[in-house]
Amino acid sequence: MKNRLKVLRAERDWSQADLAERLKVSRQSVNAIETGKYDPSLPLAFKIADLFEMPIEEVFLRA
Repeated sequence: MKNRLKVLRAERDWSQADLAERLKVSRQSVNAIETGKYDPSLPLAFKIADLFEMPIEEVFLRA
């Protein structure tokens, strides 16, 4: 699944570590999601969308 996580994070000037802390996951998890190596669980995907105040469909895109 493609996502806009890296772009959204960069727009806010957050590091991967900053985002990981806000989501209560590891920095490695954020990196894996951004690079498409890992698809987040549905609860985590909603948490990410809520954090960026966007609908989940605007953060995660069908590949």
